[in-house]
Amino acid sequence: MSPFNPEDLITRTFIRLRQSGFQLGVGELLAAKEAVEGGFGETPEKLAQTLKILWCHSPSQQSQFDPIWESLQVDSTAKKPEQTPQKELKPETHKKPMEEPPEISSLSPQNAVTEVKPEPELSSLPIRAPFEPAEIEDTSALQAYYPISRRSMVYNWRYLRRLVGDGPLNVLDVDATIEQAIRQGFYLAPVYRRQERNNAHLLLLLDQNGSMNPFHRFTRDLVETALYESDLQPEKVDIFYFHNVPATSVYKDLFLTEPITLQTVLAVCDNQSSILIVSDAGAARGYRELKRIRTTTSFLFQLKRYTSLIAWLNPMPEERWIGSSAEIIANLVQMYQMDNNGLSNAIDIVRGQHLHSPFS
Repeated sequence: MSPFNPEDLITRTFIRLRQSGFQLGVGELLAAKEAVEGGFGETPEKLAQTLKILWCHSPSQQSQFDPIWESLQVDSTAKKPEQTPQKELKPETHKKPMEEPPEISSLSPQNAVTEVKPEPELSSLPIRAPFEPAEIEDTSALQAYYPISRRSMVYNWRYLRRLVGDGPLNVLDVDATIEQAIRQGFYLAPVYRRQERNNAHLLLLLDQNGSMNPFHRFTRDLVETALYESDLQPEKVDIFYFHNVPATSVYKDLFLTEPITLQTVLAVCDNQSSILIVSDAGAARGYRELKRIRTTTSFLFQLKRYTSLIAWLNPMPEERWIGSSAEIIANLVQMYQMDNNGLSNAIDIVRGQHLHSPFS
């Protein structure tokens, strides 16, 4: 059996899935390789689970992936034995006519040519039937875990609003116009009110790299929808990145190359600022680290000095928090699973609705 090579197996699986109709591109291939580098895919079983999370987006794709993966596993084990007999047959087909050369001198030129030319020998080659996945009509739930769709993000961001009437006086106020006409006894002129705009300030703090590698797609969608597909003003959305714990510094870019002090970031916040933290808090690998818990506790108390509108989104399912640092941190801040309901609840917290902060 050939040694397990995740890079080669990812490439062959990627090609086979594209041939089967999967809409995959270079981004998905690089995401899979980043996940393997981050520790997801030490064994064929773990690698298959990681590829399902990244590449399968429907029950039908889930059902197609398993037989394709099994066929690739069979190919990798059967590849060596199939090539060996073909190499051994080659010299034997040419050995027979060389053992007994004909007497060319005693033959005519025409006969000499026909005598020397050996007759081709036909040998059977190994034949494998083409792979055709069976049609499976299975409506069962996906085995992979998908946190949240981009559409749900767009829908939930629209609830993060803090309307302020500071625009031009050009919006017709029908109720006020009717009330004025009733009070005066006649209609004189319409009543206008100022145009409103969303003045909500959002601070997004995103965990990057390490155990968060498989969730980069979702954090990227979270950033893009908040900036470009919500009612928030782009200049009112501040996005910073960190690794594991936002200690004294965070980063302006997702590659963690442009540090900025946390005090500088919090200087623009006030008691109306909404802070949303996205991190697995150690739940992805199931670790419970005392140092991480202490640093995160200090960080959360520091945020509380500026605003109480704080929520935490965890991309791991809630049952995976048990026994990890996330279980402890969830008692310090309102933490929700990153799904449609979890994002909705988190936005309610950061906009001041149903506020039950552990710091209060």
